[in-house]
Order: sequence, then structure tokens, then C-alpha cells
Amino acid sequence: MADPHEFDDVMPENTARRVPQEPVRENLFSRLIYMIIIAIMISFVGTLIGVLALLQFVMMLISNKSPNERLSALGTDVGLWVAKATRYQTAASEEKPWPWTDLD
Repeated sequence: MADPHEFDDVMPENTARRVPQEPVRENLFSRLIYMIIIAIMISFVGTLIGVLALLQFVMMLISNKSPNERLSALGTDVGLWVAKATRYQTAASEEKPWPWTDLD
């Protein structure tokens, strides 16, 4: 399962401690291709989050207000993926999100 505190260093109260990163090292044309692919994936993820939220609501109706742990964990993983993808898209990180790296 992903670490929910993985992106704490980018929160506004913690950004003063962040060390500036090196300039972008990869070819800008290949980065553009990755950015387009990731943008398409991010748009798909919006739909996925909506479906997960609806499923979780139905599960809570059925199970007397108790959330499904597997859906909750999947939601956390999806949220961390979106954060990692956004950091790559905005050049705050050089690390590409899944499927190019581990999901964490």
C-alpha cells in the first residue's frame, strides 16, 4: 500500500524546506509525448474516482455505514498516483508515474 505521507514535502507549510531541483534533463520532445499520455490518463482517473466513490457509497449503504477497506486503499493509491503525475506534469519532479515506475 502506498505511503499517505509521501507528498508531505509539497504541502504549503513544508515547501520552505524543499531543496531546488536540477533542470529538466530529458529531451523536451519525449517529455511532451509523456505529458500528453499522462494527461489522457489523468482525465480517465477522474472518471475512475467517481466510480470508486459511488461504489464506496453503495458498499456503505449495504454494510451499515462501514467503508470497504480495499476500496479505501485503492482510493489512496489513485490519489498518490495523481499527485505523482501532477508533479511530473508541472516539472516539480523528474520521476514519471506508473506504469513507468512502481506504483509505490
